Amino acid sequence: MPPTKVTVAVPTLAAGEVLEACLRALESQTVDEFDVVVIDNSGTGRVRASGSQRPSRVRVIENQRNVGFGAAVNQAFRASAAPYLATLNDDAVADSSWLEMLLSDAEAHPHTGMFASEVRLAGTGKLDSAGMLIAADGSSKQRRSPAAAPVAEALLPSGSAALYRRSMLEQIGVFDESFFLYCEDTDLGLRAQWAGWGCRYVPGAIVEHRYSHSAGRASPLKAYFVERNRLFTIIKNFPAGMLWIAPFASAARYFWHLAALVSGTGTTAEYRSDGHSAALLPWLVIRANLAALSRLPALLAARRRIRAVRRISPAQFRILLKNHSITVRQVAAL
Repeated sequence: MPPTKVTVAVPTLAAGEVLEACLRALESQTVDEFDVVVIDNSGTGRVRASGSQRPSRVRVIENQRNVGFGAAVNQAFRASAAPYLATLNDDAVADSSWLEMLLSDAEAHPHTGMFASEVRLAGTGKLDSAGMLIAADGSSKQRRSPAAAPVAEALLPSGSAALYRRSMLEQIGVFDESFFLYCEDTDLGLRAQWAGWGCRYVPGAIVEHRYSHSAGRASPLKAYFVERNRLFTIIKNFPAGMLWIAPFASAARYFWHLAALVSGTGTTAEYRSDGHSAALLPWLVIRANLAALSRLPALLAARRRIRAVRRISPAQFRILLKNHSITVRQVAAL
């Protein structure tokens, strides 16, 4: 097999046929200079128990418990010496030219650190992600406008299908494992932007993704981690001039979430229709804020480390976020 250019990290909880479909698609790639690390977070050895025969390029790391998405990807990174790391959700099926397109763009732009895939919603053909957008309160959402598809510049990639340059990760650090689930890709992307590494969207690097296959589209678990990790992200990454605005933006988003609940739209209404109590949501917000407060010293220390290696000014960072922004009302409606 040719020298490995990229290691593809595939964390999994459920394993099963969904994972097998993901791995079959990787075997059909038009390039051969890659290996695959499957990180089994089930805690029960589900990947091994499946008994499936796997190509020699596929390695399995078996964890005794669910260590989270970021920690799992970090395990694959540390087990590799490849100059690129790709992340791929186990419920994503890559087009045969996915890696070829990403690698080609990466090698043509050696000073860029992150590359976002063209993520399409499985079975619909609809664009699900052309990179990520961010709101004034730190909420991040997929860029889904078809008009955005030709735009090469992006803020950061969705971790569901992304390519990262190893030299960037060695400089700024890997995924923050304290996030456990959700928003770790946003944090990593913002840290990279502070350090002067850009992000490109690569149309044609297509994957089809089953949205939130593992944790559900709307659940108390997801609501808590998204809210907590949003706070982690802004404390670490937002300039001081944006931090004071964030609580007001959050309050506005809560209002629009309530309006969406009343009108029966958005993920808040879906959360309720799935049988979850809306009365639990304020407690989840309080719990998330308490968790952020308890980690404040560690978050502020991380903030200082980010500033120590920054290559752009706070003003430039604010412009960058403005150019890739989404309103809190739009966040609540999704």
